[in-house]
Amino acid sequence: VALLLPFLCFLSPAAAGRLLVIPMEGSHWLSMKKVLMELSKRGHQIVVIAPDNKILIDSSDVYELKTYPVPLTKEDMEEQLRFFSARVFSQEPFLVRFWKRLEDYRKSGTTFHSSCKSLLYNQELLKYIGEGHFDALLTDPVTPCGQIIALHFSIPSVFFLRMVPCALEVRAAQGPDPPSYVPRMFSENTDHMTFSQRVKNFLIALSESFICNIAYSPFEELASEFLQKPMTMTEILSQGSIWLRRIDFVFEYPMPVMPNMVFIGGIHCGEKKKPLSQ
Repeated sequence: VALLLPFLCFLSPAAAGRLLVIPMEGSHWLSMKKVLMELSKRGHQIVVIAPDNKILIDSSDVYELKTYPVPLTKEDMEEQLRFFSARVFSQEPFLVRFWKRLEDYRKSGTTFHSSCKSLLYNQELLKYIGEGHFDALLTDPVTPCGQIIALHFSIPSVFFLRMVPCALEVRAAQGPDPPSYVPRMFSENTDHMTFSQRVKNFLIALSESFICNIAYSPFEELASEFLQKPMTMTEILSQGSIWLRRIDFVFEYPMPVMPNMVFIGGIHCGEKKKPLSQ
């Protein structure tokens, strides 16, 4: 013990940091907000940047909220969210749902691309971020705008997500993703597939490059222009330091994960809920 004391004198207590947050609207934000509340309790300074047509993202005492103008109105955003939510529970045939989802990706990609471009070329906010001395950036990688900001200012990024369309999170983290064994998003398959289900899963995997090209190619062009070098979605997301995934391995099918992926499913389970009425 006597030998350790001189070394302990040089140690200082952990210091709180400054966190920049570029969130995703909708239910994605509700989960992230709980994390921000806990981080605030631990002394971290938090700044949230959101478009002025925000729906659920609100002001709070636990973080500073900064907004920027975007072309789309709040009413337009609410209409798109209602329309997209209704499609999720559709019972139409698979091919019908597939083509409609393709159109949904195109529309949502256009919307979020417009919002992202408004942020990236907002000189006032960029100056604020550059002078903010942020220690980390927390963002939802479903739209890569936050990560583009992180790359531009060389800020370590933490991703907060469930999954990204077309299994981009697996490719970006350089994880294995065999379509014969890992069910694709929206396939409704499990990890126990028949031969016909494996064929269907494989065909969906082949189509994903086409689907995600429609949704994400505008972001790739925007990132390449803003960062002044060619960028793909995989390259953009591959720079993430930590992936916080809102899933639990107990309830998911077996899947390969990389060391920097952490499962945080059930982060709300500790909350006290009101009992159901009779």
